[in-house]
Amino acid sequence: MIVERILGRLVEALVVEGHLEFELPGGRRFVAGDGGAPRVRARLTDRAAGRELVLDPELKFGELFMDGRLVVEEGTVYDLLALLLQAHRGDRGKLPGRALTRIRRLLRRLTARNPLERSRRNVAHHYDIDGRVYDLFLDADRQYSCAYYERPDATLEEAQLAKKRHVTAKLLVEPGHSVLDIGCGWGGLALYLAEIAGAGAVRGVTLSEEQLAVARGRAADAGLDRVTFALEDYRRTEGRYDRIVSVGMFEHVGPAHYEEYFAAAARLLADDGVMLLHTIGRTGEPDFTNPWMTRYIFPGGHLPTLSEMLPVIERSGLAVTDVEVLRLHYAETLREWRNRFMARREEAKALMDERFCRMWECYLAMSEAAFRFEDVVVFQIQLAKRNDVVPLTRDHVGEREARLRAAEAARQAANDRSASRRGLAAE
Repeated sequence: MIVERILGRLVEALVVEGHLEFELPGGRRFVAGDGGAPRVRARLTDRAAGRELVLDPELKFGELFMDGRLVVEEGTVYDLLALLLQAHRGDRGKLPGRALTRIRRLLRRLTARNPLERSRRNVAHHYDIDGRVYDLFLDADRQYSCAYYERPDATLEEAQLAKKRHVTAKLLVEPGHSVLDIGCGWGGLALYLAEIAGAGAVRGVTLSEEQLAVARGRAADAGLDRVTFALEDYRRTEGRYDRIVSVGMFEHVGPAHYEEYFAAAARLLADDGVMLLHTIGRTGEPDFTNPWMTRYIFPGGHLPTLSEMLPVIERSGLAVTDVEVLRLHYAETLREWRNRFMARREEAKALMDERFCRMWECYLAMSEAAFRFEDVVVFQIQLAKRNDVVPLTRDHVGEREARLRAAEAARQAANDRSASRRGLAAE
């Protein structure tokens, strides 16, 4: 009875807009909201599920859904999250278990370490699954980070290309520049830097064997000998580079290693070099990352605040030359990924299993909700060692993006002519 009363009060407190019907195993039903959209009907399958949800909602919500003990019968799990978060914008003070929240904050400070071997295991946990899963929802270039929506009606493919263009423009890449890509993924950005921006030697480093194999294959297919990839931790990378870029990797570093990360970046960056760091972060106070996410999706992950990063950057010898905050761009990206994944859910189930599909749906829904209703954003931080390396105004970003668009069009025209010649030869 106590659990039922707590759940009832929680539902009434959180759900102000929309309509939620929430049923407990004994048949008791709670109705909350103003009757508008979205409309969601959900239920718990066993009494223990209610106790677990009350005691640890941030961990158990995802676990219960993943295990089929929290069932959404009308609407989607994203709709349910939107109902719970939209009115209060993810205020954790509304949730029970505040003592547990304080304990998690303490544990994060004590245990958030990612030495070399643990970093490799953490990366393998997420990125070394069957690569065909990613083909179900990513664009053809396998860009697995926040897209950049220059227009509200842009497709995912257009927005991911715009992201590469935006990042490259901020890097101020000139023909012949050497570039280090820390956490290079499947190689799409490294190839863009060489093919479109005209960079010289481009080196990508990753801890994922699956990503490494794909990236190397893509470079070979493109005939780009000057683009190389290695299974290597950034702490062991050697050399000096004109430009350094890191997209979607810093979230895996962990606060205990920020000093190492920026010290390595300062060591590897040329004195007249430029670095662009693109990372998910938070605009509020430093806090722990969702425990379900760190247990099942991104072990070792942490979303930094500027207050956690900037003091370390200052001590490293690097200087911040620009900061841009991308807010809802990732929410739009994740919505498209979720829609594509759900449209091909049966294929994912054939590759993996039903529990994986529920886990992945929950991951994409939780992530989108965090960007829409909580304090989660993307930071793009431009760094240099000297204050005369970057132009004095931001005009250069738009100017360079225009040049890159022209180079993309020229490359596409050349590819079309080549394809046409191959077609004629085949005839």
